[in-house]
Amino acid sequence: MNEAEFHKLAADTLDRIEQAVETCGADVDFENAGEILTLEFANRSKIIINKQSAASQIWVAAKSGGYHYSFDAGAQQWRNDQNGAELFDELSRLISEQAGARIALQ
Repeated sequence: MNEAEFHKLAADTLDRIEQAVETCGADVDFENAGEILTLEFANRSKIIINKQSAASQIWVAAKSGGYHYSFDAGAQQWRNDQNGAELFDELSRLISEQAGARIALQ
């Protein structure tokens, strides 16, 4: 994937995450500032999601650690470089942990 394709795909993914958080029913505030999406929870903890252009990845920083996702063109999904987990599945888990309630992002 070239740089322009990465930027479009990553921006679309951040928009999709924002929409999913907005409709998930959790008490989560969010702010999208350029290439960084910040989720803030009632307990004041945060999850930071951003695109890393140099690596063509999406990075997630949560209370439990940092995670890097590369796009799997065959599956049309962002996958965790360490364990192969899909981005939205992992975000559902991370948001659930920090919100203190079970959340499933679509």
